[in-house]
Amino acid sequence: MLKYLLMIIFLIPICFLTSCWWLVHSLMFLLSFIFMISVYSYSDLSMIGYYFGVDFYSFSLILLSFWICCLMITASSSIYIYSYYSNFFIFMILFLFIMLYCSFSSLNLFSFYIFFESSLIPTLFLILGWGYQPERLQAGIYLIFYTLVASLPLLLVLFKVNSVLNTLYYPLLLDFGSFYFLFYFFSVFAFLVSIPVFLFHLWLPSAHVEAPISGSMILAGILLKLGGYGIFRVMKVVSSLGLQFNFFWLSLGVFGGVVISFVCFRQVDLKSLIAYSSVAHMSMVIGGLMTMNWWGCLGSLSLMIGHGLCSSGLFCLSNIIYERLGSRSLLINKGMMNLMPSMTFWWFLLSSSNMAAPPSLNLLGEFSLLNSIISWSSFMILLLIFLSFFSAVYTLYMYSYSQHGLFYSGIYTCSLGYFREYHLLFLHWFPLNLLFLKGDYFYF
Repeated sequence: MLKYLLMIIFLIPICFLTSCWWLVHSLMFLLSFIFMISVYSYSDLSMIGYYFGVDFYSFSLILLSFWICCLMITASSSIYIYSYYSNFFIFMILFLFIMLYCSFSSLNLFSFYIFFESSLIPTLFLILGWGYQPERLQAGIYLIFYTLVASLPLLLVLFKVNSVLNTLYYPLLLDFGSFYFLFYFFSVFAFLVSIPVFLFHLWLPSAHVEAPISGSMILAGILLKLGGYGIFRVMKVVSSLGLQFNFFWLSLGVFGGVVISFVCFRQVDLKSLIAYSSVAHMSMVIGGLMTMNWWGCLGSLSLMIGHGLCSSGLFCLSNIIYERLGSRSLLINKGMMNLMPSMTFWWFLLSSSNMAAPPSLNLLGEFSLLNSIISWSSFMILLLIFLSFFSAVYTLYMYSYSQHGLFYSGIYTCSLGYFREYHLLFLHWFPLNLLFLKGDYFYF
């Protein structure tokens, strides 16, 4: 396990050499393939493996982090072409990846908290340094304040757990959540804001809209998943209070997902539509985790991985259009089928995955989350019907509005797309649909 960490650390000096952008990129892909092949032999959810603290849940998420970080470098080649501090940019991605890697493989709640918060710093640098509009300062402050203010009480909670149990080591944690209510509230709330749950989601669309493509990919792909992973780990300590109070978060999450779907219908900014759809998808993950059953936990994992690949791919598509036209408005990005017909095919593939059409991993995740939430309460079926239907509606709206119709007359020249872009989209779509064939891997 340490060999991967050491290799990433030794990549850092290389990224400061001149014109080593693609070398670092190729080495990261090599590393991700080595990591993918070395699936360890003993896998369960009790944090016992031949690796550090990597069990089944964290292995999948570390692999997703590897993949998205490699694809971030592919997507951001304009930074390299225009020499826009490209060495420092690569350093930021490597630093961010080390933080994510350590947070998913840590065996201690406190070290998880430290790395979880540290991963926000390079993300903030990405938004402030390589973002597009001056509003990126406000977006960065939103990001930091929402997540930090929500997670500071969690730090106090961890100190309290440590004083009672004398350990924060995952396998030794007991359920003493019946201790007092605020303990449960603070420990869950920090991760819910990071997912983000409805009512505390305002930092996400602003951060996505102002971030460069790499920032959007890492936010949608990995940072939202840290919250779900944190809830999965913390639930062990607060399960008795969870049985009493989880209904509130579950109802808020699923109801919020329906409300956010209505918000999606009104978006004219391509990126902000995809960002709001992320909130709607993650609301189902919150619901699945809060039921605290087997379907819910493993369904949330498969939906998180599916959503990480799919949402990241959609952000890449919107960036490809933005690089051509200099605008993300749906009023200008109409009739793309006339200008980039072969790109429309990729819009179709990733949009269909976003509405959980087979054979995408999203379908697998949503099915099991439907199972788990309806088994928890059959009344939730009403909200889930709307949630699934609306997710298809706003995805269809985004696809048809951007691809069909008359194109804006100000566009006279437009390249059809580079090999790099098709390659990037293929590497998002292929694992997303290939993993569906191995569904039993997620529900062993």
